[in-house]
Amino acid sequence: MTTKGNPGQQASSEDAYFALEDAEKKRRIALETKKVLAAAEQKALRELHHMHCPKCGMKMQEVKMGKLDVDACFSCGGIFLDKGEIDVIAQPQQKGIMSAILNWFKEETEHPVK
Repeated sequence: MTTKGNPGQQASSEDAYFALEDAEKKRRIALETKKVLAAAEQKALRELHHMHCPKCGMKMQEVKMGKLDVDACFSCGGIFLDKGEIDVIAQPQQKGIMSAILNWFKEETEHPVK
């Protein structure tokens, strides 16, 4: 990469190349650090909020109720369901007050009045 009569231009393009390489290396390191911090922050948030009552913030316990394991807060008395557990409660073969209440609104949710 020599140029006739102008050795300063060669050094300049070489310096630019290495400066770009160095900048790219620093960018990759910064992105890796960001990913690690994001994962650590997500883990910290999970530890802070997982199995804590959304109503009062106290620690919840998993309790067996029939076929389901529900999350119960013994501080405020709240019972919380995971995704899909409401469908198990609302199944027609189950008898009980909760099933009756949910089935009462079932037709309206499946075929809303326009």
